[in-house]
Amino acid sequence: MARPIGLEVAPRDPREELRKRLEEAPEQHAEALLESYELLQQVHDSGVLRLLRGGVSSGGMIIDALVGAADSEEGIRGLRNAIILGKMLGAINPDLLQGFAVAVTETFGCQKPIVEPPGLFKLLAEFRQPELRRSVALINKFLEILGSELKTRGECR
Repeated sequence: MARPIGLEVAPRDPREELRKRLEEAPEQHAEALLESYELLQQVHDSGVLRLLRGGVSSGGMIIDALVGAADSEEGIRGLRNAIILGKMLGAINPDLLQGFAVAVTETFGCQKPIVEPPGLFKLLAEFRQPELRRSVALINKFLEILGSELKTRGECR
């Protein structure tokens, strides 16, 4: 009859394996360690590390203040409004928003706004420009929809 082969496995020491990996780490990851030290120094120099330490040490007070603010009527409305504004910004065509940004910059940018209003005939003459009529039509459509929404939703609660 055959005899079973004896197998003796040496006991595994996880602490010894970790110590060995830790000793080899500086050689294997020297570049990453140097970059992480530089990043840590920059975070320290900018004061962010001090801010984080202060935030962690007074974490309970900060969380209590945030919960208190979020639990108020104004906090709830503010969070709901922020969600609605996020959805609204996500729905706007970026090209249209870019055009709006250019118009605002060119109108209110570096130049001083016109102080004197144009005369009646000058104002009527400007309505011949298709760009002005297009803008007025856009504003008119916005105001129509806003009025319809105000009518259906009622007064402020």
